[in-house]
Amino acid sequence: MKLFSHISKRARALSMAAVFAVSAATGLAVATGAEEVHAEEPLAPAMGSIDVEEHLGLKLDTAVSFKDHNGKDVTLADYLDGERPILLTLNYYRCPVLCSVQLNELTETLKHLDWTAGDDNFRIVTVSIDPRETPELANDKRASHLKALGRGDNVDWSFLTGDTLNIKSLAAQVGMGYAYDSEQDQYAHPAVLVFVSPEGKIVRYVYGLTTTPQDLKFGLMEAGEGKIGTTVDRIILSCFHYDSSIGRYGPFAFGIMRLGGVLSVLLLGSVLLYYWRRERRQSVKAEAISS
Repeated sequence: MKLFSHISKRARALSMAAVFAVSAATGLAVATGAEEVHAEEPLAPAMGSIDVEEHLGLKLDTAVSFKDHNGKDVTLADYLDGERPILLTLNYYRCPVLCSVQLNELTETLKHLDWTAGDDNFRIVTVSIDPRETPELANDKRASHLKALGRGDNVDWSFLTGDTLNIKSLAAQVGMGYAYDSEQDQYAHPAVLVFVSPEGKIVRYVYGLTTTPQDLKFGLMEAGEGKIGTTVDRIILSCFHYDSSIGRYGPFAFGIMRLGGVLSVLLLGSVLLYYWRRERRQSVKAEAISS
């Protein structure tokens, strides 16, 4: 039978996120890059909820409460200061497959990003979707990723835990569906990064187990609403646009042409200025000789 036949084409391309999470229980046969994924046994009906319904422009409920990796009671409002955008992920810390891959890949990408959370005016928040997980587990997970990142312990990356109600509330607001497989004691969920503005508005979704520094930078720049990134960064961003069919940023032909035109004008202007100055110097020199 066709797996996830009613799920959006984009969701089936979320790096086979749900497939990884439930493959042990269902005996899936997956062909890499194939359009369809077939299973020997049907999945539970709850697995049909594994999808992302984008809620672009929605302002998150800042009263949703969690505990941070130090055991402190926090709300989303504690991370929304009106200045810094947030890179938000929903995972869980004891996940043996998908979350480990996604968070490891995110850490690797952050190592190649020339910005650091906290120092460069953005922050990262990871929320566990498993209500059984504890702040102690979150703290251990955070420590391991900060060690792998290699940029010290002051990186602004918070790992949160919460109860079922608050987790489901945040997931519903973000539009991320997930399901619990009791036989394997695992959660199946999509691999997605959510970029949130400093005021708590959902700005962008980027999909997949792996991302590029470019995807992170552009997503943060859009979410930052002009408060993060240099003028050069914004010029480069104008040459790319978000491709909703793949959930990533890609080259924008008109933007590249426009940038090429600007560079051509600058180059031509520089050449003309050079020759104008040279002729002026020669003219001044000739006048000095003749006098």
